Amino acid sequence: MKALRNWFDKQKPHLEKGGKFHMFKSGFGAIETFLFVPNHTTKQGTHIRDYVDLKRTMSIVIVALIPALLFGMYNVGYQHFIATGQQLSFWPVFGFGFLKVLPIIIVSYVVGLGIEIAAAQMRGHEVNEGYLVTGMLIPMVLPVTTPLWMVAIAVAFSVVFAKEVFGGTGMNIWNPALVARAFLFFAYPSQMSGDSVWISLGDKAIIDGFSGATPLSQAAAAAAKPIAEAASNHGISYSLMDMFLGFIPGSIGETSKLAILIGASILLITRIGSWKIMLSTVLGGLFMGSILNIFAVNSYMAVPVWQHLIMGGFLFGAVFMVTDPVSGAQTSRGKWIYGFLIGIFAIMIRVVNPAYPEGIMLAILIMNMFAPLIDYYVVQGNIRRRLKRAIVKA
Repeated sequence: MKALRNWFDKQKPHLEKGGKFHMFKSGFGAIETFLFVPNHTTKQGTHIRDYVDLKRTMSIVIVALIPALLFGMYNVGYQHFIATGQQLSFWPVFGFGFLKVLPIIIVSYVVGLGIEIAAAQMRGHEVNEGYLVTGMLIPMVLPVTTPLWMVAIAVAFSVVFAKEVFGGTGMNIWNPALVARAFLFFAYPSQMSGDSVWISLGDKAIIDGFSGATPLSQAAAAAAKPIAEAASNHGISYSLMDMFLGFIPGSIGETSKLAILIGASILLITRIGSWKIMLSTVLGGLFMGSILNIFAVNSYMAVPVWQHLIMGGFLFGAVFMVTDPVSGAQTSRGKWIYGFLIGIFAIMIRVVNPAYPEGIMLAILIMNMFAPLIDYYVVQGNIRRRLKRAIVKA
């Protein structure tokens, strides 16, 4: 590594203004800071210094995502070999899924980082590490059968219109990964319906995946029937253990709730993720689910409240999406309000809207817009209370 460090140092003079490689300065800096801790320090003014910088923060989030990503790769192969009736050992199953998921990740990073580096170069800025997480989240919230050209378009739309137009990392209003997912959902609904997320046909019409309805789509289909006519498990053919462990159809990173909880523990132990937002989101979902249970008129509304937590992408969103420090609420009380409302809206959209059985994506995007307003009223409320105390003491 020392030789590589020396090589980077020798190239720096050529990247300064007037140097022959100046046009590649932002890209060079992005690669350098990815490989090494930045060796420059502040020159003036007063600053709070901390060993936890943006690079380390993003790296910890990536580590937290790895369990869900690895299981998602295995589940892709698992669903495939269920469809073909084959029983293979762990590594062939995982290898099949790895080869299916890896191209999506590569496209996400190549397109996203390419746009970020170009934007940073035009502005004369350094490339921030924020896309390290976004580039991983986007593939994990997509079905594995999403065509690569769709992934590229969604990534480009997300980076340009959900991030760069607002000023880059730290300035965006919406979560970029969810914007990519929403763009595909509304632009190509037939590919992103969530009903048959594993289907893929080869050139000879041989099944190359598994065409199976997700638990959410099964529950939504059963909602058209009265409770008495629905299946005993509310129309869902998967066991609770399969839904918890993740052996079900779904987007790449959302299926295994166990892997998501492992990631949540990493975020909480390192204090990268806000436990207040995670907990309040779950409480909001349980609250809305309880109300629906009281007024249940179909099998979907009668689904036990806790079962909503292991269906669809609710838990993945509560752990990795709602906790985005940029697009979420910042104040302590605001985090409770923000997460609670997301949980309410997520279950409400999921159950009440028959055209879209998943609601966490839309719930988060809606509340992203109101997060600054929530913080504003929380701050103003604190100011008013302090003014009252000051008047009383006077």
